[in-house]
Amino acid sequence: MESAIAKALRLDNEPVAVLFTDTRPDGAAQFAPGQWGCVMFLFAAAARGRTAVFDRQSYGCPGGGVGLGFGDCYAGFPGGLPGFCRFLAHGNAADPIGRLIGEKMRAGGDPGAFVDQYLHGERYKKSAALVEALVREMPMTEVPAPYVVMKPLSQVDAACETPVSVTFLVDPDRLAALTVLANYDRPGCENVAVPYVAACQVVGLLAYREAEAEAPRCLIGLTDLSARKYLKGQHAADRLSFTVPFRRLLEMEANVAGSFLEGETWAAVITP
Repeated sequence: MESAIAKALRLDNEPVAVLFTDTRPDGAAQFAPGQWGCVMFLFAAAARGRTAVFDRQSYGCPGGGVGLGFGDCYAGFPGGLPGFCRFLAHGNAADPIGRLIGEKMRAGGDPGAFVDQYLHGERYKKSAALVEALVREMPMTEVPAPYVVMKPLSQVDAACETPVSVTFLVDPDRLAALTVLANYDRPGCENVAVPYVAACQVVGLLAYREAEAEAPRCLIGLTDLSARKYLKGQHAADRLSFTVPFRRLLEMEANVAGSFLEGETWAAVITP
């Protein structure tokens, strides 16, 4: 599928489409079953032209499984949901069971950086109770297919494939343009949201929910500091994500002609 938006933005990477499928694409990049990994690693590969695939045995981490729509995967985190909630807050060192789990992980050879964070926390939320409230509010989803695929939008066959969402990996100028375009044909000033969840959960889970909404919003992501750390070596250190439910993308694509994207101001912004 050719994108008028991508052309007008002069992107140096591919918009990434997310699809559900019953068939694993040949040659797709995929984590080994049970292997740890950040979903956004493979998202970055898709932005560079590869196809990536995930299933219920290969989603990288519990948060990634949630983000892709494989249900509530936090039970698989060390210490279950309570262990995860403490991990995102101030850690498990003060909890006897959590401390024992951390010590066993260290003795078993788990990466020291993860064990330290498990024990002392990422400190992204002030308390474990706030993390639990956040998790309870998330729209946990079981996608209706064995596989979730991320692939370049240019490789989507519109005749037989319908993405759930499309995500642009963009710098501040292009993020601004997408935000303006998302409000171009809509009343109000809040047609774009910046949710506080993991980067993959913006691209997947929350985009799935928006896709079902009467007036779907676009979502800004990659404010997730952990994902930003992992993507620093993937040529994405200065980028944020902008996710568009596919139904909304088609509307926005039709609005490129005649919009500010053909005007002098945008030309001046985009010109080096």
